Amino acid sequence: MDQKKRIFSGIQPSGDLTLGSYMGAIKSWAALQEDYDCLFCIVDMHAITVRQNPADLRRRTLEQMAQYIACGLDPEKNIMFVQSHVPQHAELSWVLGCYTQFGELSRMTQFKDKSAKHADNITAGLFTYPVLMAADILLYQADLVPVGQDQKQHVELCRDIAARFNNSFPDTFTIPEPFIPKMGARIMSLGTPENKMSKSEPDGCVFLMDSPEDIARKFKRAVTDCETAVRYDKENKPGVSNLLTIYCAATGKTIEQAEADFAGQGYGVFKPAVGEAVIELLRPIREESQRLLKDKAYLEAVCKDGAEKASYLATKTLRKVYKKVGFVAR
Repeated sequence: MDQKKRIFSGIQPSGDLTLGSYMGAIKSWAALQEDYDCLFCIVDMHAITVRQNPADLRRRTLEQMAQYIACGLDPEKNIMFVQSHVPQHAELSWVLGCYTQFGELSRMTQFKDKSAKHADNITAGLFTYPVLMAADILLYQADLVPVGQDQKQHVELCRDIAARFNNSFPDTFTIPEPFIPKMGARIMSLGTPENKMSKSEPDGCVFLMDSPEDIARKFKRAVTDCETAVRYDKENKPGVSNLLTIYCAATGKTIEQAEADFAGQGYGVFKPAVGEAVIELLRPIREESQRLLKDKAYLEAVCKDGAEKASYLATKTLRKVYKKVGFVAR
């Protein structure tokens, strides 16, 4: 029997999960768990490249695990864990940092963007973030990494680091491929539809744990344009096109069907209908997350079990790396 390909992916607990995180990533992860050997991580070590409130970070980490499960990720089928619970991530990151060029890191688009946004806090961690990301992936000999367009550059760097290390020490790492899932919809901000919906800009976000009233209000206020026609035209009607994308992702309809549904109806009917579709999509996720969060012992057990399984795989890779670079065995 063919061995299943291995997938690694993770999301930072730096803010609450959004509709964009669900439709763009987690929903497609749930579809991958049947056909692949999956590791889904909560990358809390990456989150501290920007200052976090410690109590909030702890709360969001457990909330995110509950939301992963509520979104359909099964802890029995996948390895689901918290990054800081597996110290081999930091250990491999140091070794890989010694095989990464300064110039490569300084060219990373995300470093430039984040440095501009947080000019008062440009840390070494922010600069070397892609090395830790490479360690996350290479530690588990992942074949595929589901990523959005914004992280693709980091996966390319990961491939370069792995190839460079393999040139010196053959057959150490699997060279991973970026994997952009077909079903992932790119969801834009409700306030500025030119930008991706991002937890770092909460104004245009719908969060998985928002109440139905909040969701309805956010969609009524969503930015559109001065026409009334509901049609998909990303260039001239970014707001309406984004709402159509969301409506289709929530209902399973095609863009053509959605345009037909709202032909001649105007935005006064369209926007609340999109809100209603999202409310029904997120209702079971919110309710199941709330139920799981009441059982902290269960969530902690999932984290512990996941960390043990991840650690077993990570130790095998790290031992091989340490031996090849010349460290004396522990």
